[in-house]
This record gives sequence, structure tokens and C-alpha cells, in this order.
Amino acid sequence: MAYNQIIKDIEKEMKINFLSSEPAFNDEVYVKVRREDFKNTCLLFHKKLKAPVMMLFAVDETQNKGMFKLYCVFESVQFKKWFFIVTEIPENNPEYESLSSEMYSASLFEREIKEMFGLEPNLSPDSRRLNLHDEVWPEGSYPLRKSFDIKDIKESLKKEYVFRKTEGEGVFEVPVGPVHAGIIGPGHFRFSVAGEPIINLEIRLVFTHRGVEKLFENKLPEECLKLSECVSGDSVFAHSWAFCSAVEKIKVIKVAPKTNYQRAIFLELERIYNHLTGIGGIAVDVGFSFPHAYASIMKETVLSLNDKLTGSRYLKGINIIGGISKELSGNDTALLLETLKSLKKDFESLKKMLYANFTFMDRVETTGILNKVIAQDVGITGMAARASGINRDLRKDFGACYNKIEFNLPEQTKGDVLARLNVRISEIEQSILIIQQCVLLLNSADSSFNYELLLGNKFGLGYVEGWRGPVLYWLKINEAGLIDRCKIVDASFHNWQGLSYCAPGNIVPDFPVCNKSFDLSYSGNDL
Repeated sequence: MAYNQIIKDIEKEMKINFLSSEPAFNDEVYVKVRREDFKNTCLLFHKKLKAPVMMLFAVDETQNKGMFKLYCVFESVQFKKWFFIVTEIPENNPEYESLSSEMYSASLFEREIKEMFGLEPNLSPDSRRLNLHDEVWPEGSYPLRKSFDIKDIKESLKKEYVFRKTEGEGVFEVPVGPVHAGIIGPGHFRFSVAGEPIINLEIRLVFTHRGVEKLFENKLPEECLKLSECVSGDSVFAHSWAFCSAVEKIKVIKVAPKTNYQRAIFLELERIYNHLTGIGGIAVDVGFSFPHAYASIMKETVLSLNDKLTGSRYLKGINIIGGISKELSGNDTALLLETLKSLKKDFESLKKMLYANFTFMDRVETTGILNKVIAQDVGITGMAARASGINRDLRKDFGACYNKIEFNLPEQTKGDVLARLNVRISEIEQSILIIQQCVLLLNSADSSFNYELLLGNKFGLGYVEGWRGPVLYWLKINEAGLIDRCKIVDASFHNWQGLSYCAPGNIVPDFPVCNKSFDLSYSGNDL
């Protein structure tokens, strides 16, 4: 079935004609609908594609057209396309029918749009603030509107955030954070417990909202590249590659295959060192300190390798629009392969330490279960989704430079801490294989690229499967070549909710290992 048949089927089922339906790029299809048809159209795409909401965002066009545009985005693995459902919302009537009452993966996005743009999702089941905390941000100020001026901000009413109450005999609350003993970011975890077992967990984040998306506006893409590297410090390369991909698509820059293979190498190195960090963290959170120290040594090996190859331990300054700033030489690839060979041997020892220890296995098996149905409903992505039986990965789904590379996705279904650990272990092994194949492909890869700068109101989606999950950048560039709108979604935005669903039924002392098994980013969420 061709992708346009899905569109025709939905039109027929709804007994309407869409205002327009056209591919903007080979992998992006935009379907424009009336505001009154927006919800039902999104629901039908959600059901037919069997996909959660990957993005839901607004664009302010009130200055030129007197309206906002609302985009709901779904990924289709079958057609290898991104479907954008688009509608217009008039400035003088900024409301639409809520999607989240029937499609929970839209919930956080709706809350974000309401506070950032002032667009009201009618009959929403959750109208609380998300990013702009009630205690410090006044009502009626919408920072992503073009008319917003920080000078107009007045004092907040100091309203208290309302946590959901779990009540009953013997039930009490255990508040943790937002200030923590470690050097992690701030997040508040409100446990409701009856004795030892957790019966509910509510998470409140965004204590360090930085206005990142606003910072991109009215700047040249070249000015924003370094900004994309600062969105989430453990995913520097994934974010900068996704940003570059969006710009390259809009400006019709055909990146050389050789460049993409080198980008893939750096992305997999980023995946390896982060998974080593997470594996060590899981071990130390159950009191197994030696594997943690061993994993830390291995992580340092990868970071030192990054530094020798690029001059940056965390791969900053490597991506540039249209290519990379540092080409790998023959000596570089020899060092890379030799280091990975040694690392693989050490990694086998680490695996044996973990799997052979009965106490460790007892702590991680059946702990923090996130089942597949909840993961699908919430819209869990990436590593956490693959541990719950949702085998989606942008490297497989959309190919790009990975279409000539053979690798396997981990098959885990139990959704517990052990399953997420197994995914990490498998992904490190597959990353080593991917890098080895990329090095072989470098010798014969074409190094030429094409560049055609097209001005006008252009927009497009850049995406990368980071180590945590999909990293998405949707950009709109205006006639002057400046960024008019930047929407960023890190996998953490989707997956923090998964942590709150896997905690009930466990005891509070098991929460740290549940948390580390998801290994989510505060900064990647607190945009």
C-alpha cells in the first residue's frame, strides 16, 4: 500500500477532503486540515500507523497571517516517512479540541503549547503548567509568541503546583528533590507509599528551563550550531547532527557519503561511552561498586579516544553544516580499531561480572517493569522502548548511511531493569560492529557533496537515533535566512513518564536503579 492510500482511506472514513496533502521532502508529508477535523485526523493517523505522537508544536504566524499553525507529527516505519498533520488556529480564537483525552502521548505537548503560546486544548484531562512553574511565572505571558517581551513580565501570583493525591489508610508521601545529593540536575519526585511498596510516583521537572527554542530564533543557522551542542551535554553529537540534518535538508545540501559514515562513527562512540556510564550506574545503585569502577575506566578509554581523534572528549565542534570539521586519517582509523578491539575484550569481562553475580541479578530482574501497552500509550521511545518490546530505531527505520551496514536490534520484551541493561549491552556490541563496517566503507565512499541554497519560507525535520532515543529538530527558516522557529524533542521528554509508570509495585530503595536504567536527561527535557 502506498502512503497516499492511507491518506485517501482517512479522507473516506472521515467523509471529508483534506485542504492539501503533499510531500515536502521524500521523507516528510504534510496534511493540512480544518481545525474542526484536526483531532479526528490525528487519531486516525495514530491508529492506522500504530504510532504515538512524536512531536506536537505550534508556530506563530500572527504578525503576517493573524493565526497560529499547529503540527502533529507521526513516524511511519512502513512508509519510511514522517506525517505532519497541520491546521490553522485564528489569533482571536486560540483554541482547539484536545488530543490527549484519547491519545495520551500528546499530553505533555499540549500542556507545553498552552503555556508557551496560549493555545487552549479544550477538554484536556490535565491543564497544569509544565515548563513555566506557577510559583515564578505569571498568567497570560506566552514566551514563544512573536509579540512576547520579557520587559512586560509582572510578578507571579505564587500559585502552588497541585500534585495528584493518593489517599487511604496507611498511605503517606515521600518527597525527594528537586535538590539532590549528587551532581545531577534538579527534579522533584513525589512518592505515595503504603508501607514499603510505592503505589504512585509523580515527577515534576523543568526547574532549569533555559528558553532554548527561543534562543534559536532570528539567528543564522551557522550561529546556532554551537547552541544545539549545549542542549544536552551527554548527547552533543546527536543533537548537532540532527540540527545540521534539518538545515542541510532545507538548504538542499547533499552531504557526502564519506561524511555520513564518519558521522555514524562518532555517533556510535557517543552511544558506547554513555551506555558504559549507565551500566556502571546500575551496578553502583545496587551496591556493586567494582563493575562501576571497571565501566568508568572503559568510559575514560572512549573519551580519551574521542579526544585523540577530534580534539574534543565529548565530540564538540565536529559537526558543521554540510560536513564535519575533522576528517579521520588512516592513522586515526587504525587507532580507532585497535582501541575498540581492546575495549571489546574488557567489555566481555564486565558482562561476566554482572551476569555471574546472583545478588546483582536478583536486584535487577523483575524490578521496574514497564509493559509494552503502557509504553505504547505513553509514547516511550529509543532504548527504553526497545526493552519493552517496541523495536523501533531510526537507524533501521530510515536507513540513511546505515542502509549499507548490517546490525541487529536487541530483542527484549520484559521491560524491567534487566531488559534495559540487556539492551545497553547489546547496543555496545552492535555499535562496535557498526564502527568497524563504517571504517571499511570509508575507503570507497564518495567524498563529494552538492550545495544549492534556496531562500524562502522553508522548513524541514532533522532526526538522529541518539543513544537515549530519537533526537528531533524541526526548523523553519525565513526569507532572510534566519531561523523563525525551532522545535526540539529529546527522547527524555517522552521517557520521563515511563519512569513514573514503572515505579509502582517496587520499594523506594529500588527507585535509584529504576531511574538509572532509563538514564534520562534533565537538560534534554528542560528546554
